[in-house]
Amino acid sequence: MESPEIAMVAGEASGDLLAGLLLQGMRGRWPELRSHGIGGPRMAAQGFDAWWPHEKLAVRGYVEVLRHYREIVGIRKQLAARLLEKPPQAFIGVDAPDFNLDLEATLKDRGVKTIHFVCPSIWAWRAERIAKIRSSCDHVLCIFPFEPELLGRNGVAATYVGHPLANVIPMTPDKAAARRALGLGEGEGDEVLAVLPGSRESEVRYHAKPFFEAVALLRRSKPNLRVVVPAIPAYRPQIEDAARAAGVVEGMTVLDGQSHAALAACDLTLIASGTATLEAALFKRPMVIAYAMNRLSYHIMKRKQLQPWVGLPNILCGEFVVPELIQQHVNPGELAAALLDWLDAPARIAAVQEKFSALHATLQRDTATLATDAIEQVIHA
Repeated sequence: MESPEIAMVAGEASGDLLAGLLLQGMRGRWPELRSHGIGGPRMAAQGFDAWWPHEKLAVRGYVEVLRHYREIVGIRKQLAARLLEKPPQAFIGVDAPDFNLDLEATLKDRGVKTIHFVCPSIWAWRAERIAKIRSSCDHVLCIFPFEPELLGRNGVAATYVGHPLANVIPMTPDKAAARRALGLGEGEGDEVLAVLPGSRESEVRYHAKPFFEAVALLRRSKPNLRVVVPAIPAYRPQIEDAARAAGVVEGMTVLDGQSHAALAACDLTLIASGTATLEAALFKRPMVIAYAMNRLSYHIMKRKQLQPWVGLPNILCGEFVVPELIQQHVNPGELAAALLDWLDAPARIAAVQEKFSALHATLQRDTATLATDAIEQVIHA
């Protein structure tokens, strides 16, 4: 097959990461692949032409989306018009379902093949979205093994391709090497905490202050605690201001990105709910998952929740293997106490690492080949 032209949209840092891995696999099959749309630096590294940066879509929560609604809808209309003027062989929406499903429906109605990469979490919340998926997508590439059967029961063609991060992250991370690379020593001395307040501006706004105030409390018991913070460069000033206000700058290393390096190097992470929690699980790191948001958005989302868990590691394991502190529980005292419980429980850490190793094994597949095979079949259907 001649190298196709593919349009793609990835809406935030995690989507950019997944799309970059997918593009790498497609370019292995089609070296002259042409790709364009909305994306970030990992996609650009694979030759992707970003007409808009992915940060434009990095908004979560009903109230937060309303604030940016006009701009986001304007981008979607402009993108649809541009793609319909010169249709690609296929459109691939990478996550960002609130943006991508409507766009995919428009394109599909006009004959463009549409693929969605990462099944929307209909098994966790918003089950009514299955009808939208069916009308919008020719095919869904699933990263969790139970999803194709669920979609198939509802008339949606799907393929399990594994989770691409499961092939990127080693089964046994080299903590000592990661610490040397970050200037944190050889890994056998002081404990290291990775703090990941989120990849969106609203997440940093809601999490940075209580996260770093929790670090200040934790250091009363662990005065030699080192802290490493992989920051989205655009939000680094907010993060540094919050750390400074909490008095925890000393012994803290702020990185531009490099979340994988931070997770490899740490003993424990305080982390905002999202894709990063799965990355932490694949690095076999114990964690405290936290999430706070606008109060109205929280109450709307809470009513649509189908499972007792919020964090991906807990959802995939089917139990609370790591603590979740949500909304009003995202406060310094509760966060610090949950972190300290991990640091004082080596047997508990060993048990959760065993669970995460089993989870890692279930997600390992030749994702690039399986996904590219499915995309090729859709294009030729």
